Amino acid sequence: MKKRSLKLLIILLICIAGLLIVSLLVGKLAISGKDLLEVLSGNMSRRTELLLFEFRLPRIFVALLAGACLALSGLILQTVLRNPLADPGILGINAGAGIGVMFYLLFLTGNTNLYYLLPLCALAGAILSVILTIAFSYSKMNGLVPIRLILTGVAIGAGMNAVNILLTTKVDSEKYRFLVTWLAGSIWGDNWNFVLILFLTILVIFPLALFKSKVLDILMLGEDQAILLGINASRERNLLLLFAVILAGIGVSATGGIGFLGLIAPHMIKQADFSKHRQLLPLVALLGGFLLLGADTIGRVVLQSGELPAGTIIAVLGAPYFLWMLLHPLKAQ
Repeated sequence: MKKRSLKLLIILLICIAGLLIVSLLVGKLAISGKDLLEVLSGNMSRRTELLLFEFRLPRIFVALLAGACLALSGLILQTVLRNPLADPGILGINAGAGIGVMFYLLFLTGNTNLYYLLPLCALAGAILSVILTIAFSYSKMNGLVPIRLILTGVAIGAGMNAVNILLTTKVDSEKYRFLVTWLAGSIWGDNWNFVLILFLTILVIFPLALFKSKVLDILMLGEDQAILLGINASRERNLLLLFAVILAGIGVSATGGIGFLGLIAPHMIKQADFSKHRQLLPLVALLGGFLLLGADTIGRVVLQSGELPAGTIIAVLGAPYFLWMLLHPLKAQ
């Protein structure tokens, strides 16, 4: 199994490297192979330098890192909630992040120095959403029941989306256009500051999640089994939920309302017959980054003018897979 996971890891890295080169070259302003060679030799033109280092590379790394964040968040949620259809959107995380973005647009955009508070606002909104979901789904008798948590999350998310729509009447046309683009899942945080934020998030959360991989394996067996094996299921679940919320909140802040990615990426790896989280976590992270970068690359070149949001491309790919999972519940699990 270790050899299989290593092979898949290498395949994913090669695919990401190839896609990265393609994503560098294609777009409304194309870059030739000759331009890339000039970059390696240090004799690039000012145009190529700007296009590569100010636009293309930051966006590519944001897509890779945010995709990894969202995919990891989905994997953790599916394990902790023991529901194969769980993803960040189900707990209202995306909707809560949207409320945080709306708060930023309404109150904090007047000062340009506060621009990079947006990820923190999105994260705060995501955490608020999860707190409300847990508060309304918690029972003194039964504790935190996963199915009740998911149903409450759907309701909270729908309510927050409704509030967001109402608040759009309070913003000007420019901010409204930004919000619509953000909600559609367009990678807008395409600068090195967002790359740094996402990288630090992965750098902190991923090793912690990997350290908890055995706990995740045990939680898959159920709370009773976890208690029998000496695991404080409630504490570990809450900690892992916090990991998932941080990953999703920061990821969504840079990419907007990306749906389905946190749902389909873990299942694609599980379909390859991997079940241990020490193997799942790195593979799912790489696949999530690959899928989002691929969707963004397609969205940039599919139209003659303008671009399709990556969230739309992911939805086009994810919806059929979601339906397939519903028709094959045993394989999905």
